[in-house]
Amino acid sequence: MRPANIKAGIFAVGVIDWNRRMFDSLIPLPDGTSYNSFLVQGSEKTALIDTVDPVVAGSLFKHLEQAGVNRIDYVIANHAEQDHSGSIPAVLEKFPEAKAVCSVKCKEFLQDLLHIPAERIMEVQDGQTLSLGNRTLKFLYTPWVHWPETMVTYLQEDKILFSCDFFSSHLATSDLYVVDEARVYEAAKRFFAEIMMPFRANIEKNLEKIKDLPMDLIVPSHGPIYDNPQFIVKLWRSWVFDEPRNKAIIAYVSMHGSVALMADHLAQSIARKGVEVRLYDLAVADIGKLAIDLVDSATIILGTPTVLAGPHPVAAHAVFLVNALRPRLKYAGIVGSYNWGGKTLETIKAMLSNLSNIELLEPILIKGMPREKDYINLEKMADAVVEKHRNLAKTLPLHVIC
Repeated sequence: MRPANIKAGIFAVGVIDWNRRMFDSLIPLPDGTSYNSFLVQGSEKTALIDTVDPVVAGSLFKHLEQAGVNRIDYVIANHAEQDHSGSIPAVLEKFPEAKAVCSVKCKEFLQDLLHIPAERIMEVQDGQTLSLGNRTLKFLYTPWVHWPETMVTYLQEDKILFSCDFFSSHLATSDLYVVDEARVYEAAKRFFAEIMMPFRANIEKNLEKIKDLPMDLIVPSHGPIYDNPQFIVKLWRSWVFDEPRNKAIIAYVSMHGSVALMADHLAQSIARKGVEVRLYDLAVADIGKLAIDLVDSATIILGTPTVLAGPHPVAAHAVFLVNALRPRLKYAGIVGSYNWGGKTLETIKAMLSNLSNIELLEPILIKGMPREKDYINLEKMADAVVEKHRNLAKTLPLHVIC
């Protein structure tokens, strides 16, 4: 696609990656992604804000050529990760007069990750400005959104926030601006869940830092531009500040059907008693969907058979991710099946070390297939979940509890 003119002298020159399905060999990308890069021309200087993943650098240079660019003075590195800054070395080679502009911490990262010479890097302090002539860039440090060196760039005269991964969404779309808010909502929540959720405390501070900026546009590093900035700002504030909803996740894996019977019975019972339930068979589930639900769920129940004295590896992987993402869960339960013994319960508890404030419900580990007494205990667990949620009624939006 050709570069798009956002305003006079401001061009979108990034690249849409329609077919990418995995990020960092870790994060599923069901909707592809984009690497957003923006050219800002002032009366005296020209800046390129972020670059693109190196695998598509050729498309970036094609877009710069189509935009008639023959000089770049500054390459703004809001974030050193390669999908943002990986093409900076190639840009600096093509435009020898250019300098990379970044935070103090980011300079170290650019040297380590991309071997950019120190003399080609210009450090800027938090709140510092850079004149392009009739346009002014202001740099605001936003550490741990989601690396320690990140910053955002604010174009003062045009009231545009180039927000880096702040407010991003992994979404390949031909729409330059947000058109389908429902589609962007899911992609943005997935991005927040998979990447930003562990850094909620830092994001709280950074949301406060930018709240008084006049903004006509929020321009993230991935996904479409927000011409209604409050749409995404309100969403992020709710994901960061709001208490969990009246929702429970049941995530399980089953080898011979025992745990599946337990999970299904528990899901039906909890839902029947008035709590919203999301059920995930971890053997086939999109782990990103599970992460999305972790953003605002109050309870998670993990189900696993015992394999070689511990939890099933797929369940262990899910537990590891839950622990790493640090959601605002209030309660957790463990159900499972075994034959001759094991330490499934002890293993899972030890793996949830980051969730020290979570309350563990009475676990249910059965021998073999569930019997009548086991179903009675599952009903008791369902009752416990509902009662716990009732106790949070002052902060939880209870939808259907009678």
